[in-house]
Amino acid sequence: MTTTRKNGSLYTNIQNSIATVEFGHPASNSFPTELLDRLTKELESLGNNNLVSVIILKSEGERAFCAGASFDELVAISNLEEGKRFFTGFANVINAMRTCGKLIIGRVQGKSVGGGVGLAAACDYVLATENASIKLSEFTIGIGPFVIEPAVTRKIGVAGTAELTLDATSWKNAYWAKEKGLFAKVFETKKELDDEVVLLAEKLASYDPEALAEMKKVLWQGTENWNNLLAERATISGKLVLSDFTKKALSKFKK
Repeated sequence: MTTTRKNGSLYTNIQNSIATVEFGHPASNSFPTELLDRLTKELESLGNNNLVSVIILKSEGERAFCAGASFDELVAISNLEEGKRFFTGFANVINAMRTCGKLIIGRVQGKSVGGGVGLAAACDYVLATENASIKLSEFTIGIGPFVIEPAVTRKIGVAGTAELTLDATSWKNAYWAKEKGLFAKVFETKKELDDEVVLLAEKLASYDPEALAEMKKVLWQGTENWNNLLAERATISGKLVLSDFTKKALSKFKK
């Protein structure tokens, strides 16, 4: 089942030092600004929770993992301030994932587009199914994946990001994503995926929390400038979304 709530849903369950964070939205688990803000705050809170050693990030339903940012909000942007605010939502989530101090396991059961790819890239370890194809389609509407690019490039390199970004109409399958380093393992079924996610989380939760926290810092070394970098990228996207090209491309999505 998936949520029917217009602004989406976010639930956290903590058991045996493992926090499972599940997000959902009726539009293929896309993110309106309010849901991005809620996820940011939740990750910041879990990062400071001494009862939590590891986080599992997952989405609702059987199909899409995350369709990225909300198209309804994207279409409604009318000025630079609104544009920057919209794209800052994903910047804040990525920075919260980077700095929360707890290792994050991504559980990706289906397709990811745009910001959804960035969300997967910002996880520390990602397990997926064969159905977890990915696409960065931003160029088709006149913008680019500027905010999520640092997270994606950190995982799959400049060449991989270029291939994914420039071939904006094509899906890359889960095994391509694994080969490039975005996914650690790919499974045939969702049951196999869920079993492995639980097994990995339990193993990590049995380790010294201080060692895990220090390893998190090591893994993200060199990203200390991302607060400023991602803010700058949000401004670029916020400006581009106001262009005539983008307004024309988005006009067909207006309800």
